[in-house]
Amino acid sequence: MDRLESDKTAPDDGDAHASAAASVLAPIADFPRIDLRAGVESWDKRRHAGKRLRAEVPHAAQAVLKADSDRPDPVDLIEAAHEGRQPHLLPLRVARMASSPFAFLRGAAPVMAWDLSRGPRSGIDVVMNGDAHIDNFGLFGTPQRDIVLDLNDFDEVTIGPWEWDLKRLAAGLAVATADAGATAGERRNAVMEVVAGYQQTMRRLAPQGSLDVWYQTTRADTPHIAGLRMDMEARAVVRHAVDKARRRNNRSLLGQVAERRTDGSWRLQADPPILTPVDEATREGVVTGLERYAETLPRERRFMLDRYHVVDVAHRVVGIGSVGTRAYLALLFGNSDADALFLQVKEAVRPAHAPYLPGMPAPYAGHEGERVIYGQRLLQAVGDPLLGWTSIAGRPFYVRQMKNLKGALPLARMSGAPLLTFSYAYGALLARAHARTGDAAAIAGYCGSGKHHDLGGAIADWAAAYAERNAADHALFRKAIDHGRLAAADDPCL
Repeated sequence: MDRLESDKTAPDDGDAHASAAASVLAPIADFPRIDLRAGVESWDKRRHAGKRLRAEVPHAAQAVLKADSDRPDPVDLIEAAHEGRQPHLLPLRVARMASSPFAFLRGAAPVMAWDLSRGPRSGIDVVMNGDAHIDNFGLFGTPQRDIVLDLNDFDEVTIGPWEWDLKRLAAGLAVATADAGATAGERRNAVMEVVAGYQQTMRRLAPQGSLDVWYQTTRADTPHIAGLRMDMEARAVVRHAVDKARRRNNRSLLGQVAERRTDGSWRLQADPPILTPVDEATREGVVTGLERYAETLPRERRFMLDRYHVVDVAHRVVGIGSVGTRAYLALLFGNSDADALFLQVKEAVRPAHAPYLPGMPAPYAGHEGERVIYGQRLLQAVGDPLLGWTSIAGRPFYVRQMKNLKGALPLARMSGAPLLTFSYAYGALLARAHARTGDAAAIAGYCGSGKHHDLGGAIADWAAAYAERNAADHALFRKAIDHGRLAAADDPCL
């Protein structure tokens, strides 16, 4: 966390916005700059600085979704994002995005990035996830084999306004629950709970020490989640998801995607277009890339990785927004066939918000894979011990374990109390992630208590308006397919 560069005197109310902004901690400093001699403003003074920012950007301004006449054609923005991707997979990406308004929103991060860039900015930046829709929260295992709930996708990570992440989460929830048949009232209440979870968690974290914030995790197998006691129905949902996640490990994945040949060797099973073989040159490139990746691991973990060897490599299509990028699945073995390890080697591309924000500081801006991993290490309470990055054929990649103890909660299909509980939890998790690098006190001051300032209502209004815009963009996208402007392939996963 960066130190203050301003003096320690109280701000002059005559220039509230400039003084308040100067009292806000920067999200991260250029590595390795660190100053253990200078102090920081007290948390309460920074909270008041955040509160003063409301005069410049009131909560009501956050409800406004501008209808700019110069807004680009959303299909043009999506086609621009296809540059550099593998052409033969683009029809598959198009088909997945066309399947529903929420699927479109997931793949249309560049469209929402443009829209957010035309809206208000509170003046408080964080290391933002950049793509914090509801499907980018999930369950995964810690090195101690606990199952935790947290953010789990960081391809779009960068530095930017905290409210952009909150708005993408809110809009994604509104769109996904609408797809699932929720009423307008149910959707609004769920979004209001997201904002309440964010506000109340920031207020709780604001006076806490940084070490206390960084130590906090959210175990999924407890009666409480994000500070809320779950009812029996919510606990049953979590228990089912946790049990399923525990069954997802390297050994179970081996039985699903690999086969033993007659000569005793193992190979990944072709399942086109999702899992396809690669040629020998590509295989060698990936193996070499993994050897370079090992150099980005902490030294003690290199010893662990050195006890494995690559058996096979295949290309694996993942997600919606990522389709068309180069992503490989590597199968490794250690002591025996019972000691399998799957690593995902995924191409990292320029984040959707890059045209509108300064981006990460050096040296992380120089390698997109390093940017992703650095962002994940900053935002996740507990991370994959095998996170790292590499380059293959001049392209940046990052590496992580594949589906090891990972799972998801069906938030969009929930209703009643469970929908509200987990909506609150996702807002709380986002707040905790932002508090790890951003100024929790300043954000809490801007957000207010929720009693006298209706940030929740403003964000709910914005999310409802954006859901309508997204539906219109989705219709334009499908029209482009119908008119032959875009090609859509059959998707076996739909």
